[in-house]
Amino acid sequence: MKNGTKNTDLTKSSAWFDAVIVDEKPSRTSGLIFALLTAVLVFAPLAYGSVDAWALGINTILLTLAALLWIFESWRTGEFRFSSNPLQLPVIGLILIGLVQLLPLRAPEIPAETLSAVPTEALSLDPQATRFAIVQIALYLVFFAAALVFVRTQKRLRMLVSVIITFGAAMAFFGILQRLMSADSIFGIRTVQNAIPFATFINQHHFAAFMEMTAGLTLGLLYSQSTKKDKRLLLWIAVVIMGCALIFTGSRGGLLSFLGVVGFITLANFLLKSKDERNGQASFFSSHFGLVGGGLALIFVIFGLVLFLGGDQSLMRGVGINTSQDASNGRFHFWSAAIQIIRDHPLLGAGLDAFGAAFTRYDTWNGTFRVEQAHNDYLQIFADAGVFGFALAVWFIYLLFKKSLPIIRRASDRFRRGVATGALAGCFGVLLHSFFDFPLRTPSNMFYFLTLAAIATVSISYPKLYKKS
Repeated sequence: MKNGTKNTDLTKSSAWFDAVIVDEKPSRTSGLIFALLTAVLVFAPLAYGSVDAWALGINTILLTLAALLWIFESWRTGEFRFSSNPLQLPVIGLILIGLVQLLPLRAPEIPAETLSAVPTEALSLDPQATRFAIVQIALYLVFFAAALVFVRTQKRLRMLVSVIITFGAAMAFFGILQRLMSADSIFGIRTVQNAIPFATFINQHHFAAFMEMTAGLTLGLLYSQSTKKDKRLLLWIAVVIMGCALIFTGSRGGLLSFLGVVGFITLANFLLKSKDERNGQASFFSSHFGLVGGGLALIFVIFGLVLFLGGDQSLMRGVGINTSQDASNGRFHFWSAAIQIIRDHPLLGAGLDAFGAAFTRYDTWNGTFRVEQAHNDYLQIFADAGVFGFALAVWFIYLLFKKSLPIIRRASDRFRRGVATGALAGCFGVLLHSFFDFPLRTPSNMFYFLTLAAIATVSISYPKLYKKS
């Protein structure tokens, strides 16, 4: 490997120095790849969360260009740069499961009238949906792999974090204005059926998940105190706007997950305060009291602003105060069907994204509505990909925490530690939200989730060796 291309993880630093190898000056090609990745992060949410085929097509074009530039860069330098981050392995494994599900290994024993798709000999009950899912997951893999390789310098990390926070705050502000104006369409041009939109998202609950991730990253940066005081004020304003927008969605899972994000960051900073920041027992307790007090104050300020702006109905729904007879909004019925699918297809599942086809066999309602998701991502991955797919999901979560927690504990750069904590908190919030909904089934949310996973685990190269402060 050429000198200057190897990155040493900060978690392997010595007791006195962070042993890092200086990267060679990034090429223009790698800069273009980084720009394309950033373009996906901006375009995907604006394109209604990229839930439509045309949006997926544009994202595919952007990432295909990034892949071609990656190949060109490898040809130009005579070296193919890739990350050995094991978080990529569960994603690859899920693609392999999908490919196996397309094999004609089963006779169509299930009666055709009980399915919403024509039965085939493939293991998947809906091969077309499974093919589409494989393409999507492959797209996520290209994005994630590229992010792990081309977001490895301190400058690019700062640029990426700035884009995410700024864009998240702008989307939150737009969403609040749209809700206050009682707009029933997105951009005034798209009316949504069977869902309530928020900002540019078709589903307001999935916008809440988007806010959990951007707010988590913002809070991580704030708590690290690695920014100047004037910028810190802007970050506080940004996170308050994000929190207000989240509550305006009325998402109960979103509100619970946001509280989880705040609690995660507060607890992480409470436990991981370094010894050199303790100037005595009194200052130790005061600093930790400030952490808890700051988190509580943030929540009260957000709730107060929501009430002031007239979002009392959203807040009441978010905390579970409503007049609905079915507090689960049908989730118990969906979860029951998912469990029955798991029982009948335990090993490899009914097929990636084939839940909608399999659900009709277990639906005891009148069948008026077609249910595409289980409203619980963990049950759905088990129903779609069986015990092997569920194991891959658990493995990914385990690796995410295993790789990121040492960076949070040992990184001597406050900015690096702060964004790693915030990124992991954002991922934690979405993982919590996934117990009650399917936020990661929205492509833009998956792009952001993988971005945060990369930020939390990637090895960052610094321009020079420096002594710990």
